[in-house]
Amino acid sequence: MVRVDRAGDGGVRVADATRQTVHGLHAVDALLDRAPERVLELWVAAARDDRRMRELKQRAEALGLRVQSATPQTLATLAGAGAVHQGVVAAIRPNPPWDESALLAALDRLGEEPLLLVLDGVTDPHNLGACLRTAEAAGAHAVVIPRDRAAGVDGTARKAAAGAADFVPVVAVTNLARTLDRLKERRIWVAGTAAEAPETIYSADLRRPLALVLGGEGSGMRRLTRERCDFLVRIPMAGRVESLNVSVAAGIALFEATRQRREGDRRVASRAPG
Repeated sequence: MVRVDRAGDGGVRVADATRQTVHGLHAVDALLDRAPERVLELWVAAARDDRRMRELKQRAEALGLRVQSATPQTLATLAGAGAVHQGVVAAIRPNPPWDESALLAALDRLGEEPLLLVLDGVTDPHNLGACLRTAEAAGAHAVVIPRDRAAGVDGTARKAAAGAADFVPVVAVTNLARTLDRLKERRIWVAGTAAEAPETIYSADLRRPLALVLGGEGSGMRRLTRERCDFLVRIPMAGRVESLNVSVAAGIALFEATRQRREGDRRVASRAPG
C-alpha cells in the first residue's frame, strides 16, 4: 500500500516512493479501462459526488480496487505541487523503464516498419504529455527523450497525456546522438524538423522506417542531433506565426507519416491479384 503519513505540520507525505501516482479523471479513466491490473489504490475527493465521479468509483470497486475518500489537502500532496487533480488520484504499479537496449531489442522483434518520435530537449512536462498522447494516437512505437536537461514522465506529463504515458513506451537515453546512430545502423531514417528545411513534410517520403525528431521549445534541435539527421523537413506555414507548439508539430508530422503509410498500403492492395 502507498502510505500517506501525517507530518508534524499537519500536512501529508507519500512514504512509498517506489510507486507512481496518476491524477485527473481522464488519465485514471484510461487506466481503469486499459490497464486496471496496474492500479493499486484510488483516492477520491470526499466532497465530490457528481455522476462522473460516481461512475469512476463504481468501476474501480467492481474491479476490486480500494477506493478511499480524501481531503483536498491529501489529494494535493499525492498529486504533487500545483497539479490539477480534479478530485482523483491513483497509485499505480509503474511500467518497467525502457532504455536504449530495450528499444533496440523491441525494434528487432517488430514485424512492421518502425515509427518513432524523438524529442530533443522538451522541457515542459505539459508539452511532453501532449506529445505522448499524440504519439500513442498515431501509433508510434516509442518516444525517445534525453535523460538529462529535459522533462520526464511525472504526474503533470501523465495528466496531459490522458493515459497515453502508460501505453506508449518512453525511452530515456543518456546520449541521444549515439542512440540516433544506432537507429541508423538498423536502417531507420532520421528525419529532423526545421523551419529552414527545403522539403515540406508533405512532399517527403515518410513511408520508410522512420524516426521523427523535434527540437525543444524555442531552441530547436541541438547541433549533434541535427548532424545525425538523414534529411530535414518543414511544416509549411501560411500565416504570420513563425512556429508551432512542439506537440502540435509532432501531431502534424506523425499523422502525415501514418497517412502516407495507409495510402501506400491501399495502393499495394489495389494492385494485388484478385
